[in-house]
Amino acid sequence: MSTDRIAVIAGDGIGQEVVPAAIACLQRVAEVHSLSLEFTYFEWGSDYFGRHGRMMPADGLEQLAKHHAIFLGAVGSPQVPDAESLWGLLIPIRRVFQQYINLRPVKTLDGVASPLAAKHPIDLLIVRENNEGEYSEVGGRIYRGLPQESAVQETIFTRLGVSRAARYAAALASSRSGRLASATKSNGIVHTMPFWDEVVEETVRDHPEVALTSELVDALAAHLVLRPWSYDVIVASNLLGDILSDLASAVTGSIGLAPSANLNPERKHPSLFEPVHGSAPDIAGKGIANPVGQIWSGAMMLEHLGHKEAARHLQSAFESVLRSGGGTRDVGGTSSTAQFTSAVLSSIDASAESTARVS
Repeated sequence: MSTDRIAVIAGDGIGQEVVPAAIACLQRVAEVHSLSLEFTYFEWGSDYFGRHGRMMPADGLEQLAKHHAIFLGAVGSPQVPDAESLWGLLIPIRRVFQQYINLRPVKTLDGVASPLAAKHPIDLLIVRENNEGEYSEVGGRIYRGLPQESAVQETIFTRLGVSRAARYAAALASSRSGRLASATKSNGIVHTMPFWDEVVEETVRDHPEVALTSELVDALAAHLVLRPWSYDVIVASNLLGDILSDLASAVTGSIGLAPSANLNPERKHPSLFEPVHGSAPDIAGKGIANPVGQIWSGAMMLEHLGHKEAARHLQSAFESVLRSGGGTRDVGGTSSTAQFTSAVLSSIDASAESTARVS
């Protein structure tokens, strides 16, 4: 039996609460399915920054490269500028390890009330280009402190970057309903977004079974509120995908539910799995954080590592707890983080016992 080596960075705020909860669930489901998961813990993040002036050590990426996957909680603290925390840890990991796909599932979960009155089930995937676009490092500031102070931030799209995101999204759409929506703003952004549209259209032609629509992002955002169930797979640039996925997750009931995978599809480098939510310093330490986004990210990690049955088992377990009304406060329940985790562990065991009796 091979061992999957997993690097764990709980990070900041509620990351330090939901990561242990998720790992307890991963360990339990690994026992049931006879998997060997080896967790190595790295205490990097804003506290590390306070002691060392950086978010991770100089050889941090070299240490992470020895693992099959990275399991991250959250990054961010009021004591550290956001640009320092993000660009000192998460973005270098995404770029050096060529995690150019950010996959974000959005799904209605039984037991979680949506703010929408409509009862249509939502089940869509957002494919966010993860390495370039609006998050380019190109730009700068001049005349600091003077009346003419200026800032320039360049958006950079490459044919390679856009095409590989579109190719991944088209393959996903082909395996599902065959519908793919592309987010754009080519009516107002005159160079980069028409280029995005052209490359996406050219790439998707290789998948004649996929029906592509190109939608202006403002209209798409409105439609994600008015009729999110009409979407199946959405492909978007770095910034647009980030915003749309947060919006779509909120529409299902809570951003605390949302998982994500930062993928290197070729598997030449480790991929990173994290919830969409932030470090939530306002509730950190209170024991009420929703661990579903972290647990679900763990299920995505298991699937990426080739353990599909274990991934389904884990997802079924937390969905069962939500269905029974055992969620945390943000989804209308009363459970603490620990209580919810305990219920998921019990659900994992109950499902395993039921399967054993049947077999």
